[in-house]
Amino acid sequence: MDCSYLEKNLELVKNKMKNAALAANRDGGEILLMPAVKYADAEQINYLHTHLGINDVGENRVQQLLERWDKLEKDGLNIHFIGSLQTNKVKYIIDKVCLIHSLDSERLAAEIDRQAKKHGIVMRVLVEVNSGSEESKGGIEPSEVERFCLSLDKYEGIKLCGFMTMAPRCEDKILYHKYFSQTRDLCTDIWYNKLKRSDAPILSMGMSESFEQAIAEGSTLVRVGSMLFRQNNT
Repeated sequence: MDCSYLEKNLELVKNKMKNAALAANRDGGEILLMPAVKYADAEQINYLHTHLGINDVGENRVQQLLERWDKLEKDGLNIHFIGSLQTNKVKYIIDKVCLIHSLDSERLAAEIDRQAKKHGIVMRVLVEVNSGSEESKGGIEPSEVERFCLSLDKYEGIKLCGFMTMAPRCEDKILYHKYFSQTRDLCTDIWYNKLKRSDAPILSMGMSESFEQAIAEGSTLVRVGSMLFRQNNT
């Protein structure tokens, strides 16, 4: 497979990120671009990593990760899990990923903690916020995020590192700003005023159709998939 088109796409995304950061008076260097590799194969992931300097990728599906695990060039590669995670699948990825973005229930927290302790590790996690209160999506309701975050203190095998959200799909991109700004304000208040943390939280917000708006509202990590892997970007 000819993967050279990925270089052009990566440059396109990086330029859009840079311009969005400049418009928001932000340092673009503080925003991590993480390819969402749901529709990529191992060869494309390896090309991004070994040829184009991408060291962080996001997996959506446990089975897909397991199927290509042995084909990945894993030296220096950080694999994040960004999809919905069932409790019975935690054991398959606990020793393979560096950060779970989709913590959204007490049952899942307890299982991540249990599996992490079995492997002698502390798993870094993000609490997923259901910013649009959509029944079809996972995540913690905004009104419950504070309580849920405070409840995680009892788990020695978990380290809370920040928050993730998937905003509702908006026909008018301006509407993304509302969801991302509300999530940012909620999460930063919880982080600094309720949890009394002094380090900066990860804010995993924004995908291919919304990462520019997410950057404008403070995202520190964007999850870009289709814009990177389409072969006919303009």
